[in-house]
Amino acid sequence: MTDTSATDGDTAADVVTEDLTDRYREYGDDRLPPGQRETDAFPVLSKGETPAWDPDAFAFEVWGAVEDRLAFSIEEFRDLPSVTQRQDFHCVTGWSKFDCRFTGVPFAEIADRAGVRDDVEHVLFHALDGYTTNLSLDDCTEPGVLFAYGYEGGDLPADHGGPIRVVTPHKYAYKGAKWVSGVEFLTEKTLGYWEKRGYSDTANPWNEERYG
Repeated sequence: MTDTSATDGDTAADVVTEDLTDRYREYGDDRLPPGQRETDAFPVLSKGETPAWDPDAFAFEVWGAVEDRLAFSIEEFRDLPSVTQRQDFHCVTGWSKFDCRFTGVPFAEIADRAGVRDDVEHVLFHALDGYTTNLSLDDCTEPGVLFAYGYEGGDLPADHGGPIRVVTPHKYAYKGAKWVSGVEFLTEKTLGYWEKRGYSDTANPWNEERYG
């Protein structure tokens, strides 16, 4: 669903261009997935401490089974075509936050620029703290998979994954890596950090796919 409406006081960067809050209709009748509780807070959960990063040295890299390996500085990344989307956010620990507004670069933009090979089936996201998480290429091309650098009209806070994190509206949030430093395109599946430790590989909130 596209929503280009604005209210008084909105700037161009604030306007929501994609409204994904109805994605749940693909999975059932309830916006709140089973076993979740709605919260107005945005809790901070990570496997470790928030990593430090140097804006002058940071590079977002794309490699693997692609025609062109890519690297972007943070300024170059922010200059790529972007969208601002409204989505719900579901944590595997049992809370959901509705109507989150993220700004960033769609996954498809990066994939198109890299020239993904026909034999690619999987993707592995890499983060500054060593975290990884995997998704199928089909899941990555679902609406709303975004490399987000903005939140609620400002920069994405560091404790929520800034400078760049992945958001995955149709998955539990551990599939959306914080502090993303790059994406690797694969012809065979490689499990990520939590997936190797017993978390679900598919992570569908409406099916309560929390653990493998």
